[in-house]
Amino acid sequence: MSQQPQVYVIHENAEWFPPFAAAFAAQGVPAQEWLLTDGSIDLSAEPPQGVFWSRLSASAHTRDHADSKEYGRAVLRWLESWGRTVVNGSEVLELEVSKVAQHAALRAAGVDVPATAAVFGRGDLKTRARSFSAPFISKHNQGGKGLGVRRWDSHDDFDAWVDGPDFEPSPDGITLLQEYLWTREPFVTRAEYVDGELVYAVRVDTSAGSFELCPAEACAVDGEDGTPAPPLFQLREEITPEHPLVAQHRAFLKAAGIRIAGIEFAETYDGRLVTYDINTNTNYNPDVEAIAPHSGPGRIASLLGSLLTQHQPVPA
Repeated sequence: MSQQPQVYVIHENAEWFPPFAAAFAAQGVPAQEWLLTDGSIDLSAEPPQGVFWSRLSASAHTRDHADSKEYGRAVLRWLESWGRTVVNGSEVLELEVSKVAQHAALRAAGVDVPATAAVFGRGDLKTRARSFSAPFISKHNQGGKGLGVRRWDSHDDFDAWVDGPDFEPSPDGITLLQEYLWTREPFVTRAEYVDGELVYAVRVDTSAGSFELCPAEACAVDGEDGTPAPPLFQLREEITPEHPLVAQHRAFLKAAGIRIAGIEFAETYDGRLVTYDINTNTNYNPDVEAIAPHSGPGRIASLLGSLLTQHQPVPA
């Protein structure tokens, strides 16, 4: 690693990095990737000087990087023990990899969240599911990209899945059962925040019924005929910093120490604004970025560049 102070981006998926690399370069912010897919650290050695940004992902296991969560826990605690500036540090990582932790933190902050049960192992799943009216949702506690999320229209179908060979456990063994949110229109909203401020909000089309809604260019898929699929993501200009839920989100992010995040919510037919997911390694859709009044990666580069300018070497 460089001896000169710089921004270190801690993550495990190089495919998601190019938009951020371009933003750092455009603003003249020296930045270096730190891939947590292998390697070692000397716990008694001093870390390099600089600013560290964690982009560790709950979906790392889907890229054969299941150990990156534990690598991240170790590295972030090491950095923090030396007094380094860590953006989205160890406590934020715990929110990223646990929807139980997200639900608890949001509920405690007064944010409306879906009715949810956490089931440990498989034995109590069928019984606990009876407390939810069909349709209902099952999902992984450690998810990401909407993977592991299923809608169930009957308890019998759910029972057959639980007992059958296609049952897919969460990487941490915790399955969530959750009320199905009937939205007023077939979309959900993803609000992007950097340093506690709303960058913009995105309308995410759910009319096809998919829960895999990753906004990054690397996640895009073409239509069946090979042509680009219709855009799933559109700018919601009517969601402004004055929106009441945005104010709740901002207060929550400040209290939780989360400086960069995308937060997803649904507007239900009966008027609820229900927040159901926090993405602390948020990505940005290139089509939205092209027309948005502000750039997500640009705001991040500005924030981290400012922190680097303020950086004072921490004595050993």
